[in-house]
Amino acid sequence: MKLSARIAAPAMALVLAGLTATACAPQTSDNSANKDEKTGTLRVWLFQEVDNKPKEKVVDAALAAFGEKHEGAKVEVEYIPVETRAQKIKAAFNDPKSAPDLIEYGNTDTAGYVKDGGLADVSAEFAAWDEAKDADPTAKQSVTVDGKVYGAPLFVGVRALYYRTDVFADLGIEPPKTQDELIATAKKIHKERPELYGLAVGGAYTYGAMPFIWANGGELAEQSAGSYRASIDSAAARKGIEAYTSLFGDDNCPAAKCASMGGNATVTAFASGKAAMAIGGDFSHQAVEAGSVKGKYAVAPLPGLTAGEPAPAFAGGNNIGVLKSSSHRTLAVDLMKELTGKDTQRKLFEAMGFLPTYTDVRAEAAKKEPFVAPFVQTLGAGTKFVPASPAWAQIDASLVLPTMFQEIVSGKKDVEAASSDAAKKMNAAFADAG
Repeated sequence: MKLSARIAAPAMALVLAGLTATACAPQTSDNSANKDEKTGTLRVWLFQEVDNKPKEKVVDAALAAFGEKHEGAKVEVEYIPVETRAQKIKAAFNDPKSAPDLIEYGNTDTAGYVKDGGLADVSAEFAAWDEAKDADPTAKQSVTVDGKVYGAPLFVGVRALYYRTDVFADLGIEPPKTQDELIATAKKIHKERPELYGLAVGGAYTYGAMPFIWANGGELAEQSAGSYRASIDSAAARKGIEAYTSLFGDDNCPAAKCASMGGNATVTAFASGKAAMAIGGDFSHQAVEAGSVKGKYAVAPLPGLTAGEPAPAFAGGNNIGVLKSSSHRTLAVDLMKELTGKDTQRKLFEAMGFLPTYTDVRAEAAKKEPFVAPFVQTLGAGTKFVPASPAWAQIDASLVLPTMFQEIVSGKKDVEAASSDAAKKMNAAFADAG
């Protein structure tokens, strides 16, 4: 098998789990392939990382293994920038002749790509795949729309609580075990050490706020009869919103500074020594290690309402899918399995730190790298996902939830009014999506 790979763009920011498409493209037409060739060239689009060489080595090994099993097959890999993937992938859906056979995609894009008719239904092949039985249920959910499977999970990402062990020791306090303790601890630290945010929070940090909503029994939206309706304005969700927004103020993270902060900004504040706690992902580990707090922090599951029960976290991550237009469906599915199989995910973890989507492989990873343990514990306690609707990309891109949080912390609206407005915007998006 011949392998060729080309870099399609300059170095870009690390792919963070949970990124969503923001661009529009023409409506796609039926692009189903009418043949299934067993030889020829397969084209693959994968996301380019900040440091792409380790990923390339893992991918090359997977392609070599694939080549040994498929004589007469060639593979061309193109590494594309995540920022412009929406336009590029939508264009591929509309022009099967220029489209690849497989793509890497963010798991919040699944429903939109399915609606666009771009991804092939691989339910039968996934069900018959022996390794798939060990896939994490939430990871499998991220490739599933209306009961059908449209790809295979590549890696998963979750967030937990980073905290400064030196600051906690100096103040004689223990890591918080409940959400109430978390809020009280954040404010205590800021009172004792006013130069620090107790807990760095961000008004634009949607995925950091979600665990507060979920821990209080709230949901973003609920599905009934095949359609979604917002529930961000429910009593339970409002309790979570109140808990999260109570952390914005002069007693922890001043709204003037923190209302506009997103996830990267909160992690940067922690890594640079400006915060005693932050909600960060397993994918934040390298950034924190590179900061001034190296050797002075630990990680624990973000606490929920009851001690010993972590708050549900958003399960981000990426998947690999076969395009419906592929004229090499059988080969493409086999390559999908090779790129997302246990051996490749082991190597991706070792090379990039990406958490495996298989429960057994993830347990192995936790034994090798102790920093992974709190994230594995969080995954084991139960995670949540965004609504599996093509509307989610629009809801996320139009900043519906950040706007809600920012209106509350700025004092423009109370929780009831802001959440009601957010629900109306979400419902309009769900209605438009059909």
